[in-house]
Order: sequence, then C-alpha cells, then structure tokens
Amino acid sequence: MKFSPIIYLIGILLCILSLFMMIPALVDWFYGNNDWPAFVGSSLITLFVGAILYLSNKDSTTEHLELRQAFLLTNSAWISIALFGSFPFLLSEIDMGFTDAIFESTSGITTTGATVINNLEATSHGILIWRALLQWLGGVGIIVMALAVLPMLSIGGMQLFKTESYETPDKVVPKAASFAAGISIVYITLTVVWALMLWVAGMPIFDSIAHAMTTLATGGYSTRSDSLAAFNSSSIEIIIIFGMIVGSLPFVHYLAITKKGLKNLFKDDQVKLFLTLIFFVVLIVSIYLNLNDVPFLEALRLSSFNVISIITGTGFGTSDFNNWGGFPTTILLILMFIGGCAGSTTCGLRMARIQVLVANAKAQISKLIRPHAVVVSYYNQKPIPENVAESVMGFFFLYIISFAVIACLLGGLGLDLITAISGAASAIGNVGPGLGDIIGPSGTYQSIPELGKLFLCAGMILGRLEIFAILVMFSPLFWKN
Repeated sequence: MKFSPIIYLIGILLCILSLFMMIPALVDWFYGNNDWPAFVGSSLITLFVGAILYLSNKDSTTEHLELRQAFLLTNSAWISIALFGSFPFLLSEIDMGFTDAIFESTSGITTTGATVINNLEATSHGILIWRALLQWLGGVGIIVMALAVLPMLSIGGMQLFKTESYETPDKVVPKAASFAAGISIVYITLTVVWALMLWVAGMPIFDSIAHAMTTLATGGYSTRSDSLAAFNSSSIEIIIIFGMIVGSLPFVHYLAITKKGLKNLFKDDQVKLFLTLIFFVVLIVSIYLNLNDVPFLEALRLSSFNVISIITGTGFGTSDFNNWGGFPTTILLILMFIGGCAGSTTCGLRMARIQVLVANAKAQISKLIRPHAVVVSYYNQKPIPENVAESVMGFFFLYIISFAVIACLLGGLGLDLITAISGAASAIGNVGPGLGDIIGPSGTYQSIPELGKLFLCAGMILGRLEIFAILVMFSPLFWKN
C-alpha cells in the first residue's frame, strides 16, 4: 500500500486548518485579547508541517485511491486535525495541559461538545470561536464522509445511503471533493441564516455566530458556562431547537430541494421515525414533569429543548436534568445511544440502522412462525440486501461492546457507576454532557483522571468514525499486500 497519496492529502488538510486558525487570531486581535499570538503561532506550525507533507508528496496521484488507502486517510485526517487543533489550547493563556488540550480539540472536531473548561466567560473570544470552528468543520466533515466515503467502504450498513453519483468505490477522493462542494454551500447558507435569526432574537452577534455553527454541527459548544440557560429566551431556544433538528436530517435531501422540493425529505422513513420519536418522547417527559408540579408550558419548554438536544447529540442545556427524577434521566440516557438520521451531522446508532435492526428482527420472528416462508426485510420500500443487514448487526454489536469496554475502563479508574456509564455513552454517541454531579449538564470533564480523558477521546473518535473504520486498522489482513 502506497502512503504518499495519503500524506499528500493530509498535508492539504493541515494547510487548510492553518488558514482557519487565523480567524480566531483576528477575532482576538479585534477584541484586544492577548491570545492572538497563540493562534498565529499554531497556524504557522500547522502550515509548516502541512506544506512539508504536501511538497514532499506532490507528485502522488489521488485519482484512484484503493479502499485500504481510503480507510487510512479517513482515520489519519480526523486524528491529525484533532492533534493540530489542540495547539491553540496549549499555547494560549488558558494554560491547558496536553491531555486537556487533546480532549477539548477531539471533543470539538468530533462534535461531541464535552469540555474541560470551567469558566467560559473568562475565556478569550478567540478560544471560544476556535471551539465553535472545530465543531463546524467536524460537522461538514462527517456529512461528506457519511454520504460520499463511508458507503463505498461498506461501513455499518452505510451502503444504503449511496447517492446516484457515487455508486462505485473507485476514485474515492475526487467524488468526495465534488460532493463536498454542494454540501458546503448548503451548510454555509444554513449557518448564516441561523446566525442572523439568533441575532434578531436578541443574542449578541459574537454569540449568535458561535452558536449557529455549533447548532448546525449538532456539537453543543457554547460561549457561556450555563449554556443556553444563560440567555433565558424562549425565542432563542425555539430557533436552536429547529437548528438542531435541521442538522440531524439527511443533508443529501437539502441538495435536492431546489429540484424536487421537500417531498423526498418527508418521504424518507428515517426522517419520519426521527420526528415521530421526538414528538412522543417530548410529550411523555412533559407530562411527567407536569405531574411533578412543573407548569405544563414550562415542562413542554424544558422537555422540548433538552430531549432534542440529547437525541441529536448536540448537548446544549437549559436545565440540570439530573434533578428531574429517575424516569426522564433514564430516557435521556437511552437517547444518547440513538442519534439522528444517517447523512447528518449527528452520531449514535442513527435512525436508519435502528430501522434495519427492527426489520431484521421482524423477519426473524416471521421465520420462527413460518420456517419455510421467504421473508424479505424492507427499508424505504426497498429490500434490504443481506450484506447490509449483516453489516448493521455487526455495527450494533461493536457499538455496544465499545460502550461497555469504555464504561468498564472509566469505572476501573474509580469513577462512580452513573459517571462511568453516562460518560461512555456520551463519548461514543458524541453527545457531550453525561449524567451525575461530575459530568452532568452543570458540570465539566475537568476532574476526570487524565487516563480517563484519553479513554473518552478514543470513544469519541470511535463513535464519529463509525467504529469499523478504526477497528479494521487492527486487523493483520489490512496491512498485507
């Protein structure tokens, strides 16, 4: 396997990342903060490394990346960006250690939203906008990966989501690049629209831009320690709610809106299931809160925002749901595993895989009743290929095993049961906040042991790269010619 095309493309990505680092440098300079040299220095270091990788391999061809190269490129890209994205945290006045900087950067680029920063109000504008930029870049990156790359790699049933232009696994990078252009236009347009709406609703312009980026990316990094509760505005919360939902729907349908309107979006089975699930869970939690002496409209407001924030993996908060009681917090823990739709900025099991699992379970039950019958499972009115069903089952098994291993590792470090379980679920589901007093909505991950933070970083990367893309690298067959 030739590594030069991969190194060449990583070099390009790092050069692009270095340019984005100049944005928070300009922001800090504009606001008179002292962190702008940290971003300039980080940008120069990243540009230097990226340029060396690019120039030393510029004669490499990327027209026909084979599947193994595509796997290695996918993993290397996310890990490299997480590593170099940590430099501003290391060099700035926020004075983070190496592990904390890696954790914050990994949480950002994977759109997890877990943080080790206790006082965001005392943090420079540059750091705040850099956190938002990392999530925004991670959001568009995962859309392109999920719709243009992973289907070709047959990861976790993603074969279901091939678009008409991307039917074969050859020429992976050119296809992804052309697809990224259309997605990026949609993504930028939605971000600008949401920033303007938040600004009109009364959010300061800086906060509105940062929250628009992290909302559409379903990332959840806020500019305030109290997250959205700091603004105490129902209109802002409604705008954020719709932004989280928009970020959780398949972006490929947004590309088709100009030609086919919204009909394809609402005909998609996973979209219908996702919206239906939100409706019923919000209603159930609202009724529960109302029965526990919370006025119904306030219960509906709290339930709507926090339920949607968790199921979409965004992680914004307007209330400490640890205080809601055992029933709603158990529901929220389950929602951490679910996620939104395939082809969106969300993570987790996702609606489409859940539907495939349910369809497969129904087929197995039918076979038990009628052993000689030919039973076909369907998704979106189309038969589910056997290899897709097997891939989804394998993904589900590895997802649960990965969660269990991370939870056990966290528990082995002395963390309590709730923190270990919810932390593992939050990391692999790229949600952000967990449950309990330590990592709950009102806490941070600062007090987690350093080794625990590294375990959580591994969980975030596993969840974001769909598990198979990482684990395939540990197979000896992967490295054999």
